[in-house]
Amino acid sequence: MFGNLAPTDILIILIVAALVFFGASKIPEIFRNMGKAVGEFKKGRIESEMEINQMQQAVQSQPQIQQNTQPTQNVSASDLEKQIKQLQDQLEQLKKQQTSQS
Repeated sequence: MFGNLAPTDILIILIVAALVFFGASKIPEIFRNMGKAVGEFKKGRIESEMEINQMQQAVQSQPQIQQNTQPTQNVSASDLEKQIKQLQDQLEQLKKQQTSQS
C-alpha cells in the first residue's frame, strides 16, 4: 500500500489524517500529553535504576558469609563443642586486645 510513497509523503498523510480526525485544537493537547507520558516514563526509569544501584551497593556492603565446607551430618557433638570453645577463646582474646588498646 505504501510501497511507492517516500517517508515524507507518509508523514504528510499522517499529519493530514490527524488534523481530520482530531481537529487543529486537539493536536497540541495530544502532543502535550504524549510529552508528559514520555517524561513520566523517563522519570520512572531513572528512579528504578537508582533503586537497583542502591540495592546492589547494599548487597556489596554486607559482609560475606563464610560457608562451612564440612558436611553437618558427619560432625559429632564433641567436635561442635570443641569449635564453640575455640570461638569463645578467640572472642575473649579479641576483647582483651580491644581493652588493652583503649
